Formats: sequence, structure tokens, C-alpha cells
Amino acid sequence: MLIELFDWLRATFGDFPGANLLRFLSVRTGVAIIVSLVLSIVTGGRIIRYLRRQQIGESVRDLGLEGQLEKKGTPTMGGLIILLAVLLPSLLFAKLDNIYLITMLVATVWMGAIGFIDDYLKIKHKNKDGLAGKFKVAGQIGLGLLIACIMLLSEQVVVRMNVAQAEADGITEAQRVGEVRIVTLESGATVARADYHTTLTNVPFLKNSVLTYANVLGIGRQLAWIIFVPLIVFIVTAVSNAANLTDGLDGLAAGTSAIIAGTLAVFAYVGSNAIAANYLGILFLPGTEELVIYSGCLVGACLGFLWHNSFPASVFMGDTGSLALGGVIAALAILLRKELLIPILCGIFVIENLSVMAQVSYFKYTKRKYGEGRRILRMSPLHHHYQKLGMPEIKIVTRFWIVGILLAVATILTLKIR
Repeated sequence: MLIELFDWLRATFGDFPGANLLRFLSVRTGVAIIVSLVLSIVTGGRIIRYLRRQQIGESVRDLGLEGQLEKKGTPTMGGLIILLAVLLPSLLFAKLDNIYLITMLVATVWMGAIGFIDDYLKIKHKNKDGLAGKFKVAGQIGLGLLIACIMLLSEQVVVRMNVAQAEADGITEAQRVGEVRIVTLESGATVARADYHTTLTNVPFLKNSVLTYANVLGIGRQLAWIIFVPLIVFIVTAVSNAANLTDGLDGLAAGTSAIIAGTLAVFAYVGSNAIAANYLGILFLPGTEELVIYSGCLVGACLGFLWHNSFPASVFMGDTGSLALGGVIAALAILLRKELLIPILCGIFVIENLSVMAQVSYFKYTKRKYGEGRRILRMSPLHHHYQKLGMPEIKIVTRFWIVGILLAVATILTLKIR
């Protein structure tokens, strides 16, 4: 939005100092991070005070965890702080006609609304059930379908690649968008490049290796959606629920999400830069530079939220924040064609989710076999297991953050480890 304003001012009054600053992606991203960070800190205090006045507090079941009952009454729905600090700077500093940004803004509002309804019903009825699970899943599936349709149908979502390489990967002329461009390289050689509408994605650890879902099971390009759509729906649903499960300790979900968002900002930058993408051997995705700004806003919002949410928390994000964080992280990875890296990048979310699945499955299995259920962990999700072992909450969160950083570094290293 500010880009359009500065363009109008320059056209009306001529050049003035700083008129071209916002044309630089680095400047827009840096300022967006600062604004989102400050916004979440400043508005967070006001929102927390409002939630307290409205007596919108967390109801806590006694699970025998140390310090758990002390959190009763702590304001929840603090995810509103994150949503505001992501949406407003994104609207100000990113280009609003960009399909990738529009998709992320819709995803943020979409998942935030589902979480908000869930939190509201919990508070209104004073129970932990909230929105029925089937409606949550329906909302997650809806977002997954929307993202999949945009990826499959929008001609603004393209991969720019050499024509010869496209032919080698089995991409036809029917998938080409626009005209072929003749590009002169630094060496003086020329190469033909074009934009292609395709389901290509990068495969980690394999040099110059890409995967198109059209080739999976040999179903052909016209039927690629049969695999692509369910996969996207699964990713959005799984990551959103996993982030929701991770939100159990002060600062855990927000800190982990900030680490993941920062990593995705790196991938958005190199994927939107022709030179970097060519050097690293990854897909060049024109237009995804606006996702650098969105990711930066997400980092700033999560860090600013930690100002209030770090131990001991003054506010909880609730499902308003956790469902939204998981949903937008999944959407970002999909749009950047890094969905195959989610098991590594979102490793904390994944292990938390798997710990619940393993616990429940083993309990049911042993109950059928032995007549009484047995547990693998003292309590799930995994962070509660460590609480049961007597580990202080702040130490658990810090160690999970350290593991998250290690996973983020490992994810970035996949750009070169091939």
C-alpha cells in the first residue's frame, strides 16, 4: 500500500529524499519486521488489559502438572495480537496485487477466524470443548482446497525456467504462460526462458532434482490434482493441528513459529531471486518476494508476542493464534514449493503430533490386548512428558527452541547438501 502512495507522491510532487527506499525488498522487509514487532508489543498490552476487563481467561483442568493451576484465569485469545501484527504491516509494506500475498492474507484471516470461534465458544460455555472437531477440520480442509486451487488454476503462480529444462522435465507448451524470453548471461551466451504453470516442486538432498505430481504413479498432467489436492489438504490440516498441540507451554509455540517463519523468509528470498535460484539449483518462483515481507511480519509478530507470552505468560495465544500459525506456516511452505521439507523444518510440531498419536494408539492397543491401557510417555504431548519428569517449564521451552534452531539450520543446509 505504501509503495502506491509513494509512487503517487513522486508522480505528483516529483522526486524527494527517500522516495525510492520502499522499492528495495530489504528495506520493506526490515521496516515491516520492526513495525510488526513494535505493534505486537504496544497493542499487546492494550489487548491484554481489555481481555482481563472482559474476564476472558483460560479455564484449566487439573492434570497434575507443576504450576498449572497458577495459570487459571490468564487471558487467552492473545492470538489476536499476532494476527494484527501480521496483517497490518503486510498490508502496508507488501504489494497488494500479488497473488502469493493475497493467498497468505486470506489464510491468516481464515484460520484466525476458526481459532477465534473455538476460543469464543470455550469462554462462553466455560468448557474445554469449544468448536466441534469436525468443524475445525472442515475449515482446515477448506483452506487446503483453496490453496490447491490457486496453485493449480492461477496463471500468476508459475515457475520460470529454461525452455530446454522444461522439455526435459516433461513440461509441455500448453503449460507455458506468456512468451518465451531470450536472456543473455554474463558469459555472453543466450538462453530461452519462459514461465510455466506446473506442479513442480523441489526434492531436498538430490542435486537438480524436481518432482512433478503429474508423474507420480504415471497418472499424467491432467490428473495431477488427484494426488496434489489431497496432499495439500493433508499438509494444511496436519501442520495446523500440530501447532495447536505444541501450544502448551509459555512461549513454546510462538518461539518455534518465529524460527520456522525466519527460515521460510530465507527460502522466499532465494526462490524469488533468479541469480540465487540458479546458483542453488532450486526453482525460480517470480512474485514470491512478497512472501519475504509476510514472513518477516510473522517473525516480528511472534517475537513481539513473546514479550507478553514468555514465562510466566501474561496472555495465552489460544486457538486463535495456534491454529492460525500452523495454517499459515503450511501455506507458506506450499506456496514456496518446500512442502517436502516440512518434516525437518517443522520437526518440533511433527514430534509433538506424533507423540500424541503414539500415546493414544498404544493406549488403545494395550487396552484391547491386556484389558488396561498402558502409556509410552508419562503424558502427551511430549512437552508435558518432560513436565511430569520434573523439568522446569522454562528449561523445556528453551531446549525445544534450541532443537528448532538446529532443525532450521539443517533445513537451510539442504540448499547445498545435494
